Amino acid sequence: MTEGTATTAGARAHARAQERAAEQPPLPEGVELDNVTWAETVAGGGYAHAVLAPGTLVELTDLDGDACAAVLVYNALETHERLNVADTVKVQWQVYTSEGQVLLSDQGRALATVVADSSGRHDSFYGVSTRDRNERRYGDGSPQGPSPAGRELLKLAAAKHGLGPRDLPPALTFFQGVRITPEGTPQWRGSAGAGTSIRFRAEMPLIVLIANTAHPRDPRENFACGRLQIVSWRTGTEVDLEKDADPERRRAYRNTTDYLRARGLR
Repeated sequence: MTEGTATTAGARAHARAQERAAEQPPLPEGVELDNVTWAETVAGGGYAHAVLAPGTLVELTDLDGDACAAVLVYNALETHERLNVADTVKVQWQVYTSEGQVLLSDQGRALATVVADSSGRHDSFYGVSTRDRNERRYGDGSPQGPSPAGRELLKLAAAKHGLGPRDLPPALTFFQGVRITPEGTPQWRGSAGAGTSIRFRAEMPLIVLIANTAHPRDPRENFACGRLQIVSWRTGTEVDLEKDADPERRRAYRNTTDYLRARGLR
């Protein structure tokens, strides 16, 4: 315990200072505060989680040019249905996340849709780091340590929603890019820079888990991860998702509509 928190008064002052550190982040252009449902800034090595209603827009921003957001999404009504990265890239014939990509569940439904992206540096191959890997690389992989592993952070986020380690599938990671060369080898591309963002829309009630920690392919010797800003909001304006752009997308949205309609949510 540090000197500043060794007394009740010091501990109280420290705790209250955390509220000032967690002030409302800047809102995306055109977003009214009354419509915001989730807003926080996640430090490097931190995690976040939320439950979102259908139609909610979520924007993630790489504040320092060094964030790495590992994202998992679940059907909040039936959590056995969750993001399937393999189907997301295979069914849509596209392994690189970009605007228009649908995040597919293991039931063939659209969980969310990427509606905007100014980064272009994402990864659907390598998922998140493990504790064993981080301990071999950095010396520590515990969630409270200086170099927390992504899987350990996602375990903590999942536990807030009654989910366990067995409920964690491979994740998509945003803001640290990996490309595969024609020879089949991974090429690290890193970040596109500070201020880039990715925005997606919830297509059904979602549980969203996010771990902000170093990518497992990051070649730097020392652990590095910058701040991640999260803002979500409801809007009365329908987002044009081009649901009939191709057969794969049309089928996923139709499956989602049928599911929600059967439950009185459409």
